[in-house]
Amino acid sequence: MKKNYKEYLKDINTFVFDVDGVLTDGTLLITTKGEMLRKMNVKDGYALKTALQKGYNICIITGGTNEGVRSRLKALGITDIYLGAHHKEDPLKEYMDIYDIAPENMLYMGDDMPDLPPMELVAVSSCPQNAIPEVKAICSYVSPKNGGEGCVRDVIEQVLKARGDWFQNYSAAND
Repeated sequence: MKKNYKEYLKDINTFVFDVDGVLTDGTLLITTKGEMLRKMNVKDGYALKTALQKGYNICIITGGTNEGVRSRLKALGITDIYLGAHHKEDPLKEYMDIYDIAPENMLYMGDDMPDLPPMELVAVSSCPQNAIPEVKAICSYVSPKNGGEGCVRDVIEQVLKARGDWFQNYSAAND
């Protein structure tokens, strides 16, 4: 019998995220000059930054090639960013080898077909509520939040709370 995903959360020290449909809502706004614009949720950004400050590993693997995405992620402190990755299991395996990270210590969040192979390599596979049915079918956890609307914050907060790393008794005095 497969364990409930919550039983794995205390072992997670590494988060891997897709961008379009996870960190964004999957919408592309295209300017008259052909530039593709995306929007990201600041609450997701806050959680990403908090996880980094607490010593967690974060890796981004996306098929997209927008350098604006890289700039935003770097501004949050994320350094392991794979753009243009159409076979996502390859950069994931490379990342695992570089940092000697075991699959049981990883959570992956994706929303579409290219995310299926890497999801099979990690302890906790997760997706936003609006992921495609094929992804939802194999996920350990489906967030109640849609892509770009707090699903990243949802999984990060769950892991950090399970490990005692989320804010305890936070008040305005801590600002």
